[in-house]
Amino acid sequence: MTARIIDGKTIAAELRTKIAAEVARIQTAHKFVPGIAVVQVGENPASSVYVRSKSKAVAEAGMRAFDHKLPESVSEAELLMLIGKLNGDSRVNGILVQLPLPPQIDAQKVIASIEPDKDVDGFHPLNTGRHASGIPGLVPCTPLGCVILAKTVLPSLAGLEAVVIGRSNIVGKPMMQLLLAEDATVTVAHSKTHDLPAVCRRADLLIAAIGKPEMVRGDWIKPGATVIDVGINRVPGEGGKSPIVGDVAFAEAEKVAGAITPVPGGVGPMTIACLLLNTLRAACAQNGLPVPTI
Repeated sequence: MTARIIDGKTIAAELRTKIAAEVARIQTAHKFVPGIAVVQVGENPASSVYVRSKSKAVAEAGMRAFDHKLPESVSEAELLMLIGKLNGDSRVNGILVQLPLPPQIDAQKVIASIEPDKDVDGFHPLNTGRHASGIPGLVPCTPLGCVILAKTVLPSLAGLEAVVIGRSNIVGKPMMQLLLAEDATVTVAHSKTHDLPAVCRRADLLIAAIGKPEMVRGDWIKPGATVIDVGINRVPGEGGKSPIVGDVAFAEAEKVAGAITPVPGGVGPMTIACLLLNTLRAACAQNGLPVPTI
């Protein structure tokens, strides 16, 4: 068996095209342009690359970008003051503060200071509570992208045995809630789980978000299962290169799984596309328009 490759780049591009078309329609019909503010503190190289990708995607979607780059030494009070201004700016429909933040800043305090209806990362405690309670709200982009990818190869997630490896607030926990909303039967596994390989082998849908390079081996996977690999890990390579690998040993898993996302080119592009989708939905909600279902 050779697994079907779930092409995140192509699927994300299709979603972004739909978003751009909706943005253009809204601009023509309702005379406003969705706007997103991305706040970066310091010069973290990975964050800088990610922010540039986000800014490019925002422009291509026809949205308005309000980028703010602050020095590493910025105080928590200064950052909170900026967020307060963005909360009150009607041109800004979404606010994203790039993580990680330097040690002098309490990330949870910053996240909680964002207006919940502008929290396009879906991390605000109110949005977390809405999500857990089944109340509509903004959900984290990466888990949302994972569900969209899974549904491109699975006609329905209802009744499937799903295993999520990882219990982070960013991926694992919201992933569980999204899968429950799809009527899957969900197990959340983690570093303390007994016999993790056996738990994974039960999964019709396996989502790896544990942050350890190629930890999930081919013999952990149920034959024919769908595998979504959230991991992005740099590992030492030949000639001083540092290739990117996922949390799943792709070469092994590809021989067993029914479908699998590659790394890179799988979940990553979907995360940015879902950020645009959240911004579009937030803009519509703030302007009293129906929230798009694309």
